[in-house]
Amino acid sequence: MKNRHSVKLLVFAITASGLLNNSLLVSSAPEILRELGHPVSRAGLVIAAGSLPGIIVAPAIGFLADRYGRRRVLLPCLVIFGLFGLAAGFSPTLGWLIAARIAQGVGAAGLVNLAVVLIFDYWDGLDRVALIGQNSAVVTVAVATYPVLGGGITDLFGWRWVFASFAIPLMVAGLVGLHLVSDRPVHLGKVGDQVRAALEEIRRPATVTVIVLGSVVFLLIFGLFLSLLPIHLDQKFGLGPTQRGLVAAVPAVSSTVSALLVARARARVHGGWLVYTGMFVFAGTFVAMGVASLWVLVAVAAVYGLAEGLTIPTMQDLVADEAPEHLRAVVLAAWVGAARVGQTVGPIGVTLALGYWSTGTVLTFSGLALLIVSIAATLTRTLVPRSGGG
Repeated sequence: MKNRHSVKLLVFAITASGLLNNSLLVSSAPEILRELGHPVSRAGLVIAAGSLPGIIVAPAIGFLADRYGRRRVLLPCLVIFGLFGLAAGFSPTLGWLIAARIAQGVGAAGLVNLAVVLIFDYWDGLDRVALIGQNSAVVTVAVATYPVLGGGITDLFGWRWVFASFAIPLMVAGLVGLHLVSDRPVHLGKVGDQVRAALEEIRRPATVTVIVLGSVVFLLIFGLFLSLLPIHLDQKFGLGPTQRGLVAAVPAVSSTVSALLVARARARVHGGWLVYTGMFVFAGTFVAMGVASLWVLVAVAAVYGLAEGLTIPTMQDLVADEAPEHLRAVVLAAWVGAARVGQTVGPIGVTLALGYWSTGTVLTFSGLALLIVSIAATLTRTLVPRSGGG
């Protein structure tokens, strides 16, 4: 790449492609399952299948990107993601669909985290924080608009046409192949030495804390907001695919605004306090969603978006900030791998919970459980200086 503007555009394109993995399908999951002859309560399995490989693959991809360079790893990730995404649209049974989604998840595991690694490669300080915020805004806009797009396509043409959108990662792969020429492979010596150095970085208390909290946050986002909320809106309020997509899009504005302002917030408040505050907001909004009327739920979803826009980019910056350049991708990938654990366990947990409780009950008690976790995490103060300074 010849300039930072080109790098920025490519980072945004990679991120937007990676978010197709789950967000595009959440509004269509009930229709997919009904046509394939399965209960709607199994929607979590469809979502989780795309995240499952990332638990193991994401750290491996970070390791390879540090060792051999970003471009050599990004290209196959994009191609695998796109090809198996297209193949999933032809699935005759739920088993075939889940198998295609798992294969697709292998490619998806390297996209969003390597996009953030590129930001760390080219930017420093608050400029870097600002760009992470902008990239997070891309994430929130994608998470908001993709459910609407997926629901609209399902209403107009049927759910199989939703998977045609996975041609986009193949186009982005072409851009990476053509334009990402100033790659930065690093020669690190023996593999064992690289692994030991990476583990030493990951075991730092602050890094461990962000990794664990990242897993918890993504468990609730993907389990409750992306998997359970569409079922809640379907069963309790009778909303169709497009309407469910519109509700899921509500956090877009607030989350985008807060993500774009994250650099200003970080200039005044230590990132650890932003993470702790975001955890409490998540807890409160999920409790409210479980008991609220439709219009109150919509308002609460906007507040949820504020927390998402501040918390996730701050976590990404904290976890990679102190890692040396030659270990940055694998350390960030460890956070992504933990997030994939949350993305996988959350939808599966929701599927199991719905066998015993209503959607509102699961939302409420999950929010209360997160409140307890938030209190415990804040009391440790692992993420902030003991002096309390910013």
